[in-house]
Amino acid sequence: MKFNEIATISGKPGLYKILKPSRGGVILETMDGKKGKLIAGANHRVSVLAEISMYTMTEEGATPLENILKSIEKEFKGDIGLEADADTDELKAFLKHVLPDFDEEKVYPSDIKKLVAWYKIIREHAPEVLEDQVENTEETKETEPEA
Repeated sequence: MKFNEIATISGKPGLYKILKPSRGGVILETMDGKKGKLIAGANHRVSVLAEISMYTMTEEGATPLENILKSIEKEFKGDIGLEADADTDELKAFLKHVLPDFDEEKVYPSDIKKLVAWYKIIREHAPEVLEDQVENTEETKETEPEA
């Protein structure tokens, strides 16, 4: 699975695996133990995780969510020691540690709560997307026989 195969629906909790497009929209499957399916039509606001980013004070103005989640994985290896319902100061301190240049005026506590919740869902149900693809390519190069 890749980040462009995971979606979120505005107003609904959790993450969804994109199964395939249909006439009425796109077929999604919940990323939890229930594996419920639904069709998200034109009236749903579906966002693909690969297209989401967080505001920063850098020249680019934003950092892709994929980079942030991978840096959380690299740093904490699944044990972030924080719940999505933690208080605002804890959430901001956590994000400041992971993304030091985030824009405190544009990134709301609710955004950080989603980040923590999404990280936990992905870590549990699709941990392979958090692995760095660069490391995997280097390992492949090392194991290939030389000509």
